[in-house]
Amino acid sequence: MRMTKPTDHRMPELDFNTPALKRHRKIRALKDRMAGMGIAIGGSSVILAVLLICFYLLYEVAPLFSSASIDLEASYSMPAEDQGESLYLTTEEQAEVGMRVASNGSIVFFSVADGSVIDTVKNLRTEKVTAFAVESDTSHLMAFGYEDGKALIVKHDYRISYPDGKRKITPVVEYPYGEDAIDVADFAIKKLTLRDGSDAMTMAAIGDNSSAITKVTKEVNFITEEVELSEQSEPLPFVADVASMLLSGDQRYLYVATRSGAMSEFDLRDFDNIALKDEMSLFNGDAKLVSMTYLLGKSSIMVADSSGRVSQWFNVRNDATNEEKLTFIRDVKQPVALVDLAMEQRRKGFATLDERGLVAIYNATSTRQVIDEKLSDNTARLISFAPRANGLLLEDSKGLHFYHVDNEHPEVSWSSLWGKVWYEGYQEPTYTWQSSAANNDFEPKYSLMPLAFGTLKAAFYAMLMAVPLAICGAIYTAYFMAPALRRKIKPVIELMEALPTVILGFLAGLFFAPFLEENLAATFSILVVLPVGILIFAYLWSRLPQQIRWLVPDGWQPLVLIPVVVFLAWFCLALSPIIELNFFGGNIRGWITHDLGITFDQRNALVVGFAMGFAVIPTIFSITEDAIFSVPKALTQGSLALGATYWQTMTRVVLPTASPGIFSAIMIGMGRAVGETMIVLMATGNTPIMDANIFEGMRTLAANLAVEVPESEVGSSHYRILFLAAFVLFIFTFIVNTIAETVRQHLRKKYGSL
Repeated sequence: MRMTKPTDHRMPELDFNTPALKRHRKIRALKDRMAGMGIAIGGSSVILAVLLICFYLLYEVAPLFSSASIDLEASYSMPAEDQGESLYLTTEEQAEVGMRVASNGSIVFFSVADGSVIDTVKNLRTEKVTAFAVESDTSHLMAFGYEDGKALIVKHDYRISYPDGKRKITPVVEYPYGEDAIDVADFAIKKLTLRDGSDAMTMAAIGDNSSAITKVTKEVNFITEEVELSEQSEPLPFVADVASMLLSGDQRYLYVATRSGAMSEFDLRDFDNIALKDEMSLFNGDAKLVSMTYLLGKSSIMVADSSGRVSQWFNVRNDATNEEKLTFIRDVKQPVALVDLAMEQRRKGFATLDERGLVAIYNATSTRQVIDEKLSDNTARLISFAPRANGLLLEDSKGLHFYHVDNEHPEVSWSSLWGKVWYEGYQEPTYTWQSSAANNDFEPKYSLMPLAFGTLKAAFYAMLMAVPLAICGAIYTAYFMAPALRRKIKPVIELMEALPTVILGFLAGLFFAPFLEENLAATFSILVVLPVGILIFAYLWSRLPQQIRWLVPDGWQPLVLIPVVVFLAWFCLALSPIIELNFFGGNIRGWITHDLGITFDQRNALVVGFAMGFAVIPTIFSITEDAIFSVPKALTQGSLALGATYWQTMTRVVLPTASPGIFSAIMIGMGRAVGETMIVLMATGNTPIMDANIFEGMRTLAANLAVEVPESEVGSSHYRILFLAAFVLFIFTFIVNTIAETVRQHLRKKYGSL
């Protein structure tokens, strides 16, 4: 027998250290390191980008709350001191040429830089000047009152020329009502005030024991096109110990205040029968009136007294009587007596000078004190702002001092941004956003509360519609729907997210809003009839014979609901006129407005809820559906195997397990709703009001940024407050995301063991 050599069946030895494998491992390790570095760089870049956005927003916002500064630029002796002490100080637009009115009636122009006299204009009349008044700093109109009862109207102006390419400012004095004085009274004038308008000028004068008022009416001769003046003078009820007088901007009222603070208001609308309208006390105690003047716009009266208090007053209309009443609004206070009060010419700001020589600068509306510095000694007596409020003239016993003022954003304070503010012309304090208007006397209103409220309101109504539909739809699609139908439905719903929001806003504003207004009864009836009708149909479907129900495969039942939903919607639309006629007098909008007293705006929160909800639904649906579908099948099969029904398995196993993903979907949808711009811009009326009414519009932070950033002046308060609004939106999103992540981690930890 032939013996054979046994075969070696041992497995061949594998060599893991061949050059090819070593090279492969090195390449793979290099790829791993590069991928790790790339992921780290990408993640760090995202974090860095977010931080840079945050820091840039803070960089733009920080100047709003920085303190103002005031620096001495020039000091010199009184220009033309021999003309007498100053009655009035001011400068021209560029703060290069100053002007002071001397006690003898002379007008002295001087260089602000060194005090050198440019020109001195003598008073036209030789009579003694006994009174002086300024119409307003911006009009440059002044009046001199004399002991013979006459008044001379003077206007200072400045001509700019460029000889040899250099700017030259030439001051001039004009006499808009002629060089002849106007007869105002038959007594020596002690106090004088005037107010000029396009149709008339009014002057009021008070003497030792008498008072009078004169109206100069302007009429255009249609033949010669010259302005003809006609005068009418009437006596006034005499008020003793008068310290100050003011005429309202519309020349309807005259305010006469005594040194003790008692003020009388005269109604001038019937010039032939001037009547005392009201009497009030401007302050209490033993204080004396120091100054009474108008704030920019000639609506607010600012009253300074010797106790150091400056109070603001303006007319407030009473709804019951439809009458205006001068009302105290707010005040600021210094610890010592005030000497003078100066108004800014282009903002609602003012400066106070007290007996210590300390100057404080405030904004009247925000009551924010931006400067409080001692600039002189106790001999300081006059202060005056440059037209741009970038300079301040101060007079004391040493002469004149010119200070450069850096005060860019005095109207901004936390109280004005987030609190109620009582604005001129309003009946009560309000939250108001109104950043621009057609006239220069307008006061910007920068309350962020209406914008923040509008953002939350829009998001609330959008989520109110989107969350139930999206989550319920995702639950059915992921858990109950047939796989073949799911593969068709899910992409269609996700495709909705690709629809541009500007198209949705366009359709919502121009089509859906008018349709909703015309079919309000149908809209509200659909919200009731549709769910009830679907439940009834589901019950009837369950009562049908099995042979009929088995004709529709399991998981395809939603297709049967399509004609039901269409029929119910058509039924509600067809029934809408009947409902309106029988229950709402044929006009449901009129019933809401007149019977319920609810304001109805065509583009409102209801429209936004439907339109923005339609935009948010795909986001919430897709994430929720993925979260539910990703629940391990072993969990559902184990629950069913233990005897639980499909519904019990869904509510007690699937939903708790998927809850972190569902919550994330809701928060992401909310973030989308908060940041949405075009839909709320086109479908809400874009009105920045605070009203929870579903039939009223709103303005959101994002929409406001889209509208106003392109039109704002770079570096202005408006510009920086818009950046503050963007920062608020950033912080709001950050807080929401932080809360969402915290809750998600909690839910994951709680249900992760299932």
